[in-house]
Amino acid sequence: MLRKTIFAAACTIALSAQATTFEVKNPDYNLSPFTGMTRQHWIEADKYLLEGAFSHIHSLDDPMYFQRLGNVCYPKPGEERRVRGATLEGMARTLFMASPLLREDSNIVINNIRLADYYRRQLSLLVDSTSAQFVGHRGNRGPCQDLVEFGALAICFFVCGDVVWDPLPEATRQALYEMIESYADGPTIPQNWRFFNVFPMSYFKTKGYKVNEELLVKYVKLLQGDYRGDGWYLDHPNYDYYSMWAYQLYGKLWSRFFGHKYYPELAEQFDKNYDEMFSSFPYLFGRDGTLPMWGRSNLYRFAATAPLAWADNCNFGWMRRIASGCLLQFLQNPDFLYSDGVPTPGWFGLFDPVLQGYSTRGSVYWCAKAFLPLMLPQNGRYWSAIENEGAWTEMKPNTVVNHWYKGPQILETNYPNTGASEIRAWCDYDTSTKWAELFRGSEQYNRLAYNTLFPWMADGENGEVSMNYIVKNGEGKWEPMRRYTIKSFENDTMERTVWLQSDKQLTMTLRDTPLPDGMLRDDAITGIAKPTVIRLGHYSLPGACQERTVKLKKKHFAYAIHNADYELVMIPLEGFDKVEFVHTTGLHPVAKECTTINAEVKANAPRKLRSLLLFTKGQFTNKQLNEALKPYL
Repeated sequence: MLRKTIFAAACTIALSAQATTFEVKNPDYNLSPFTGMTRQHWIEADKYLLEGAFSHIHSLDDPMYFQRLGNVCYPKPGEERRVRGATLEGMARTLFMASPLLREDSNIVINNIRLADYYRRQLSLLVDSTSAQFVGHRGNRGPCQDLVEFGALAICFFVCGDVVWDPLPEATRQALYEMIESYADGPTIPQNWRFFNVFPMSYFKTKGYKVNEELLVKYVKLLQGDYRGDGWYLDHPNYDYYSMWAYQLYGKLWSRFFGHKYYPELAEQFDKNYDEMFSSFPYLFGRDGTLPMWGRSNLYRFAATAPLAWADNCNFGWMRRIASGCLLQFLQNPDFLYSDGVPTPGWFGLFDPVLQGYSTRGSVYWCAKAFLPLMLPQNGRYWSAIENEGAWTEMKPNTVVNHWYKGPQILETNYPNTGASEIRAWCDYDTSTKWAELFRGSEQYNRLAYNTLFPWMADGENGEVSMNYIVKNGEGKWEPMRRYTIKSFENDTMERTVWLQSDKQLTMTLRDTPLPDGMLRDDAITGIAKPTVIRLGHYSLPGACQERTVKLKKKHFAYAIHNADYELVMIPLEGFDKVEFVHTTGLHPVAKECTTINAEVKANAPRKLRSLLLFTKGQFTNKQLNEALKPYL
């Protein structure tokens, strides 16, 4: 009966006004001159999110289940059987937020619920066969979402196990061990999921339970085999910011909690890989700590900052400036929390194109990993360092700074003029196979670049595109380019080749040269078997935009759109037939309406396609546009 009641509510939820945004009260601009955020403010932010979650909880037996939003998240209509899994996600992931608070104060109360009592009760319900939250032994099940949540629980046990695990009755602990271990000592997915096998086995070993140590070590070595250098792991088959922060956080925590005592050589390898992270990961964030919308699981948002705090030696003030800026990027956005106090599934507000089918409403609380640094003492180097802007202070205006990482073949670019960061990474995924995960070849990975200032716009059915090439294919449908091969990065230029998945004879060479205020695209159609239409999109701007066309020297034109904050400019240099301003509805994560600029060519033979794609805060002057054009006349 419980499952039916929960599911009915999920199907009938209606959109309404958002909850109140987070406020930094009594900011400390001496310690944190950019954000005002201290460790105490992070505690308050943690409680702020927990209060939203626990507004749904009125007794210790209430499941941590949240009403479904949108058309992607599970459980969908007819999927009542998945409500139990969604409930487990909500419980395990909110415990991530509660764990560092419980470690510090085991008596903490939210919404008249003592957290320690609630989570102990919920853990006991997992092995109560009369409960709707009951989880049976794995049996013959393959890898499943429950394994992920048990990995999460094990990390929480390492953090606050003396509060939520140790006080449980011995029979309950034994039943939980047997049930969870049946998943941990079993199959997994060959990527970061192996950590979710490793953590339960590791925790249970510390408690004297029998575990499959041979499998534990095997999975750890396989995880370390995913390392590609410069801090990057390959989260098969993609790179994304999740493949950086998740691997680095889990590896560092495993070493800290378990590895150094039991497997010091393996722990040292994770630590070595972690130290190399600082040569690349901080440059992924914008100057103010903003995060680019790139790759899968974007609804985890500021969880990306979770690994920044655990170094033995780094610029702690810069790391905390990034973390606090990223946290406020979302907590102070009015669309982040829905009216029920739970973060919306999306980027800021609800945005289905950014979601995956494995996400449920409670999935958003994976973001809670960002609060794990609250384990560190207030007088420690991370929380006591004065905020600073790190490497950005050494970057000069009107320059561009590129960071090329040869192992993963990733290019990160920093733009001192705007404080933006940009990334170009791998995408070569076949979406035509029977069991393909379509999101791996979607806008989440197939954009030419991802920028902290300009979250990606979804493709439209009529050829609307942003920061990619899109082709009218043989079926008359618009198909985005997604089958890239990275060739090189030389002379500040990244070269890639790409072919159309539905027509291997349609090929292009792409050459990106980042500039102080944008990029030069020196591209070319290198193979084409039949006439078709190809479109190139600039980034997009949310909200109402002013449009202008500026006549430049040598019969060139600049096409510009400007909203209250930024201006985007496209200057076609060679090969395009026309340029147009494109207005879209429902394709942007920030606003219902948005505008982009698309250039189009009707191609029937190889040809060059060269353009300048520029961006700036405020607006360009006509003189600046002519100066930008001058080197290419």
